[in-house]
Amino acid sequence: MTINLRHKFGQGLSPQEFVDKMTKNQEQFQSWYNQFSWPDSSLRGFFEGAHTDNLRCTIIAADWCGDVVRNVPAIFRLMETANIPTEVLVMEEHLDVMDEFLTMGGRSIPVVLFVSAQGDVVGRWGPRPQYVQEPMVAFKSANTDKNAPDYEENLKAARQEIMRRYGEGTGYQKLIAEEIKEILERI
Repeated sequence: MTINLRHKFGQGLSPQEFVDKMTKNQEQFQSWYNQFSWPDSSLRGFFEGAHTDNLRCTIIAADWCGDVVRNVPAIFRLMETANIPTEVLVMEEHLDVMDEFLTMGGRSIPVVLFVSAQGDVVGRWGPRPQYVQEPMVAFKSANTDKNAPDYEENLKAARQEIMRRYGEGTGYQKLIAEEIKEILERI
């Protein structure tokens, strides 16, 4: 069943309003935004020439989330280049929408939604690039009992591997651009 978000149009924040209202991680968020660079000219060319006239981007996010701070700046850059109007729904203010887009049963953000002019959700990305997300997928499938004695230790190990896969620089942003490109090509 297709989810329709037309009723949410205009209820979110513009990318600049989201950044301006951040009470946590604003400097780090801005730093990732400023560090963004195109990994290659063909990817940039795709976004510059994307036919997205009837498409909007709605991002479920919160300033306290490390994955939002790392990934949304790249999403903002991609959407700017593709001229896709973008709106941010702060998760705590839009739990009704968040709960329609759970990741493995949990509220993982960011959730990047591509929405038609009619409000139908036609594409989804998040909360991380697939390569970076793999350790969490493996953890969740192997650790179903939250009361198990090694649950927290295994969760910590999965999070450490996620950070290792993000790496120190902006290389992971290429993964985001490639994955968003694939989504837009299917729409």
